[in-house]
Amino acid sequence: MSTVNVIGAGLAGCEAAYQLSKRGIKVRLYDAKPLKKSPAHHEDYLCELVCSNSFKANRVNSAAGLLKEEMRRLDSLLMKCADSSAVPAGGALAVDRDEFSRKVTQYIENDGNITFISQEIESIPEDGITVIATGPLTFEKLSDDIRKRFGEQLRFFDAAAPIVSFESIDMNCAFFESRYGKGDGEDYLNCPMNKEEYEVFYSALISAERARVHEFDVMNPKVYEGCMPIEVMAQRGVDTVRFGPMKPVGLRDPRTGHRPWAVLQLRKENREGTMYNLVGFQTNLKFGEQKRVFSLIPALKNAEFLRYGVMHRNTFLDSPRLLNADYSLKENKDIFFAGQITGVEGYMESASSGLMAGINAACRAMGEETVILPKETMIGALSRYISDDSVKDFQPMGANFGILPELADRPRDKALRGQAYADRSLYSLEEIKMIQNI
Repeated sequence: MSTVNVIGAGLAGCEAAYQLSKRGIKVRLYDAKPLKKSPAHHEDYLCELVCSNSFKANRVNSAAGLLKEEMRRLDSLLMKCADSSAVPAGGALAVDRDEFSRKVTQYIENDGNITFISQEIESIPEDGITVIATGPLTFEKLSDDIRKRFGEQLRFFDAAAPIVSFESIDMNCAFFESRYGKGDGEDYLNCPMNKEEYEVFYSALISAERARVHEFDVMNPKVYEGCMPIEVMAQRGVDTVRFGPMKPVGLRDPRTGHRPWAVLQLRKENREGTMYNLVGFQTNLKFGEQKRVFSLIPALKNAEFLRYGVMHRNTFLDSPRLLNADYSLKENKDIFFAGQITGVEGYMESASSGLMAGINAACRAMGEETVILPKETMIGALSRYISDDSVKDFQPMGANFGILPELADRPRDKALRGQAYADRSLYSLEEIKMIQNI
């Protein structure tokens, strides 16, 4: 049986190596540490947490908590180490970051199937099965090789607009229509504003507090086209945004019969239409400020934000064009990607992609069919989102209930609704575990 290469010993890479090893597959795990570190890394331990020490909510009726429970049930190394390194954090799972990294490193070092090799990999291996899990700060030479292979389908600067759940949009203040009647009439959901509403919104937008940008986020950034933050655009004048992403031309508000003063357009983020993207609203505002300011738009006054806008350095693939739902390349099923480079956003989301890439690389090595978890599971829904070719302007996504199929009998209470999602997910997971022996 062949040895599998895993490149990158962060959360996704270590999880992938563990899942391969427990299935009897020999692993060569490559990482530049301790010989070389990115600007964000300081310790020699593997799986270093470079930002927060929190893995977000732990309760199973939350999206983040459900993801972690699914991982526990799939025997995740990262969840073992996180649970045993936990520190008090209310309803969240937070860890002693040094203890967490040390435990993961010890697992890897003591695993007889895993050989750790301190070496910077500069190009995608041409032979054998490989999992690439080099994270958002992939070193320049490997980034260059990936870019040569995939062209503009590798991005270097993450400038994402917020996403809201469709069910939270006030449809009394919104209407479906494409400009000048083009398209099928439901391509865009329009959120109109009158002059007074727009001026209140504009005033809040230009005075809102922005997020701090890390030094390593802005080192030689390649800003993706059309990604100027909405708050920066607004600083150019009161009408700049109204003549830009909020231009009302070609639209009539059915409530008034007239063209609105300004319009925010929302576009479907997924095939099911459960999530909508705020078109042209890339932003670097703090998350709380995004909620406050964008909720001033009447149709979004009660909006549930499934993902806030971000702007920072983040090497990630245009995965819907490149990857299958098992995290393998469409053009070469022996090469898998895992972690934030695939477009999953968050510590445990990255680890979950490594878990599935590891399982599937093992399947590939053993000549078996790869595994895609049910769409009702959070892990399965994430893998389907990053490989959904109906997603046109792809941006990273974290765990949220908006990517799951809608419930047949949907509770109105948020906690009960979350529990219903969790019950359905975990039932589906246990069923496929029995069928496919994972």
